[in-house]
Amino acid sequence: MDKLGFLDDVARIAVFVSLLLALFLLTVKTENKLANRLFACFIIFSAIDFSGLLKYSFPLEYVNLEFFRSTICLLEMPLILLYALAVCYSDFRLKWKHLLYTIPFLIMNLVLAPRIYLQSGAEKQFVLENYNSMFEIYFFQILIEFQYWFYIISIFLILRKYKKIYLENYTNPSTSTYKWLFQMNCVFLAMHFITASKNLLRYTASRDVFLWGNILMVVMALCVICWFVMKALNHPELFRGINSNLQLTEEFLSKENEDITEKTIEVEDKAIASQILALKNYMKEKEPFLDPSLTIQELSSQIDIPVRDLSVLINHHMNLHFFDFVNEYRIEKAMDILKNPSKRELTVLEILYEVGFNSKSSFNTSFKKYTNLTPTAYRNSILS
Repeated sequence: MDKLGFLDDVARIAVFVSLLLALFLLTVKTENKLANRLFACFIIFSAIDFSGLLKYSFPLEYVNLEFFRSTICLLEMPLILLYALAVCYSDFRLKWKHLLYTIPFLIMNLVLAPRIYLQSGAEKQFVLENYNSMFEIYFFQILIEFQYWFYIISIFLILRKYKKIYLENYTNPSTSTYKWLFQMNCVFLAMHFITASKNLLRYTASRDVFLWGNILMVVMALCVICWFVMKALNHPELFRGINSNLQLTEEFLSKENEDITEKTIEVEDKAIASQILALKNYMKEKEPFLDPSLTIQELSSQIDIPVRDLSVLINHHMNLHFFDFVNEYRIEKAMDILKNPSKRELTVLEILYEVGFNSKSSFNTSFKKYTNLTPTAYRNSILS
């Protein structure tokens, strides 16, 4: 089997599919244009990276382009970090400070300049013949390793904060954004292990084993790109973001009430108990939870309690996320409908929409969390 020929064929397919996906992302109509453009740039740079596996050779006078191409991979993970921020936060905008993420790319090209970019033909030929033993190549591999781990960890931290803010301020059960970005980051982590292992084979194994490593890497990369294509086709809007200015309860709660007397605590406890009672009564009487997109800001304006105070009341004093607090009322409402014999003709799908859910899987998960039964099993146990 011609391994080089097979690698070239798969690489060509990967480049073609990548550019096709990038074109789709750049032309599809969506509200989140910035996220699409950032992801499209990542896909284009990935295609440029894959092109290094094609069977071709640069004339010596143009070999600088090949070295420059190889450093493009240092821009891929910064773009994914910016993409994650743009998807998570609807108010995210690119700023001049984000150019700092290009520093590793610039450093690597400055390191290559003396021995590659600025060399004459004969000297450059000597460097190419001793490519694998160059200090610059070792430095490049170390730089990629540090950079990759920095961005992988940073994205996981962004997602952890995003999830906390979402649970404290929103009730829409859809977690598409978090799941998509978390899965994507895990895939990048797995791909990095494969790429790093493949690069080690360059120095510790035969050429055939290294080529098989390249083939495995590009085949998996092609599968990942196809997965991206399916996600883009199913979610062309690339999900809804949240406001990054929202604070976590723990962030502002720790700054308050450092010097409180016992009398003040007693007065505040009574006020808090009164607020909790008023909130519970409002939820039962007005049923704002029936709105599937209810946010803590909307409930705050309805009940006339400042968002900050309402967040502390629910997340701290009631020890519940806003997400769980609202879903409790939705589940209670659903339970009432399920055990009502006159409403037995209603399907579970009709009930979940009626009580404020917009996803059957989310409804089933939440219902089982509170009752240890699925909605159907609960109805059968009551009405049988």
